[in-house]
Amino acid sequence: MAVRTPLKNDSGNVKQMTSAEVTDIVYQTVYQYSLNPSVALSVVGSGGNLDTISDTRLQAGAGSTSASAFPSEATTAEPSTVTVNYDRLEQTIASISPTTDTGKIWPAYYTSAGHIQAMTITDVRDTFLHPAIDLLVSGSTTTQQAGTYTIATSTSLAGATNVSGTPIYVDTRADTSAYTSGGMIETLDQPTTITSYYLHSIDGSNTSFVNPFFINSSNHLQEYVSATFQSLLSEWIRHTAASSTDGYKITYSIGTSGSGNTRGTAIVDTKLNGSGNYQTRFVDANDYRAQEFPDGSPTTINTYNLRINKS
Repeated sequence: MAVRTPLKNDSGNVKQMTSAEVTDIVYQTVYQYSLNPSVALSVVGSGGNLDTISDTRLQAGAGSTSASAFPSEATTAEPSTVTVNYDRLEQTIASISPTTDTGKIWPAYYTSAGHIQAMTITDVRDTFLHPAIDLLVSGSTTTQQAGTYTIATSTSLAGATNVSGTPIYVDTRADTSAYTSGGMIETLDQPTTITSYYLHSIDGSNTSFVNPFFINSSNHLQEYVSATFQSLLSEWIRHTAASSTDGYKITYSIGTSGSGNTRGTAIVDTKLNGSGNYQTRFVDANDYRAQEFPDGSPTTINTYNLRINKS
């Protein structure tokens, strides 16, 4: 591992940066990523390329009728399960062609022999890019994870921007208050929304940093223009997140298990656990009706999480 200490201008003198100043550049790298993430999630109506997750709920059993007596509970249909699949998350990975490392585009540093030379792209990865990816893929949801994603149960989330007004998942259950004996034969599926879940992108913060020196074409030390250095960081962190071959590529998944860190609110699929509420209705001497309605207490069927991983 080749972590380097860049050189800076200290009132006209050449001086090594402090560890805090190097960390500030890592934070700036994160911010540059947040301005244009190369691994992006969006919300689509259906057919997204992340895993499918399912919402389950009970619906009433089919109603029974008789011209002479109420159909018995043993002969009426039991409540059944309705399953709605959600595949609304689409992951898009950009193709990035960053500025080629010519040997002099990156910050200068002192070698162990006291010579001044430019950092290689390997040095830059170890000093700035990989630490930035480690921050981006952590389980936290602060500005140090800017440009990555989290889940919330509201369209508004402090420190983040809602990606879409369309929820990525809706947990529903049978609305027991909608089923009445006087309404028999009732519509089988009468759901109510319990919780909706939304995708948010974490907002960034443009923190200050010290521009390091680089070696210019005349072999002199020159301080970067901020925009130039920021552009290099942006290109290379986006390339690393999208295309790393040494374990620092960012990917997302959603499901009940998987590698990586969970993000935001867990997505819970709940369903009533009853075996059926048998009800009857007398209409007239030739019309006896019976039906089993959903009942029971809410129980958790599955818990899904959005996960961010580096690979």
